[in-house]
Amino acid sequence: MLRILTPYMLVAPLIAFIAVFTYVPIFESVNLSFRHWDFLSSDMPFVGLENYRLLLASRDFWNALTVTAIFALISVPLRLGLAVVIASYLVSETLPSRLLRGALFLPSVTSAVSIAVVFSWVFSTDYGMVNSVLTWLGFGKVAWLQDPQLALWVLIFVNTWKQLGYDIVIYIAGLQAVPQELYDAAAVDGGKRFHVFRRITIPLVMPTTYFLLVISVIEAFQVFTIVNIITHGGPAGATDMLVNLLYRVGFELFDIGRGSALAVLLFIFLIVLALIKSRVIGRRVHYEA
Repeated sequence: MLRILTPYMLVAPLIAFIAVFTYVPIFESVNLSFRHWDFLSSDMPFVGLENYRLLLASRDFWNALTVTAIFALISVPLRLGLAVVIASYLVSETLPSRLLRGALFLPSVTSAVSIAVVFSWVFSTDYGMVNSVLTWLGFGKVAWLQDPQLALWVLIFVNTWKQLGYDIVIYIAGLQAVPQELYDAAAVDGGKRFHVFRRITIPLVMPTTYFLLVISVIEAFQVFTIVNIITHGGPAGATDMLVNLLYRVGFELFDIGRGSALAVLLFIFLIVLALIKSRVIGRRVHYEA
């Protein structure tokens, strides 16, 4: 009997930790989404679907959903496209390649707060480095963070710069698993680099692409730090994303019920997106070379 229970006893502490800090908060968020609570009062009256109705009737919610979707649709393909191209050049085990891998990977393990603070200065209108370079080249200053047409692109650039190194490292691992015999056969047949990349590399790293696509979309819909520090959701709501709205509703307006409802809607939305990706893209993924 002890022999049967031993594996379960070994993983019990981890299961308890996950349950306390993951599953219990999820269930509590669902519970709070059906209640009205101002974070201070002990009274939490049940209001049913009222919080969800208020959210779906809110212009701020639909604006945040639209901005987040645009952010994800631009940043995720950009990241993955750049990552697979750069990884194909850094896959060789040479000293320069290893140094570049480390340099590119460094931003992904750097504090998001530090990165956001630095880039808020870099793109500052009056004393930012970018405008200083533009002025030196003879161009005028650009209000990067005050222009609704440009602020979101700044966030896309910052997020891509931070996450690109992680995608590159994962792609390198996937590329190293591709059999070298396939490239040798393509070279014998006179295949050009672009055609080899399109016909051999891209199909065989589809499992890696699918993995990165899933986690990148989740990360894009949960982006918060760079938004909160660089633009605060402005100007005029142009960079107000879902998690930023959740923070404002829940922890600035102290409407925990509506904030929890938004968290539940975001969770459901990500689950639906994952299922769609599994049906549409998952069928094209082959795990054997």
